[in-house]
Amino acid sequence: MHYLLIYDVVPDYVERRVPLHAEHLALGRAAHARGELVLGGALADPVDGAVLLFRGDSPAAAEAFAAVDPYVRHGLVTRWRVRAWTTVVGDGAAVPIPPGPSPG
Repeated sequence: MHYLLIYDVVPDYVERRVPLHAEHLALGRAAHARGELVLGGALADPVDGAVLLFRGDSPAAAEAFAAVDPYVRHGLVTRWRVRAWTTVVGDGAAVPIPPGPSPG
């Protein structure tokens, strides 16, 4: 299953993240190395949030990431939430739908 960790951030997020960026990236790289984090990054134009894609049997890895993320701990993230995402097309889709006529 896939889970989206969605961040809403403060208006001056780009400036305030600079001293925390290395720690945040190290956390993300460690989660990726464990096979939990698939992709992650800030939204652009405007930079008003971020989305991180996790893979697992439950939302626990995404929730654990947010709990220790320096962006959350230092108040750059104003709100975060984890949403289950039913992926159906593409490499690694959790619930792949085979090609052919639509079932309904």
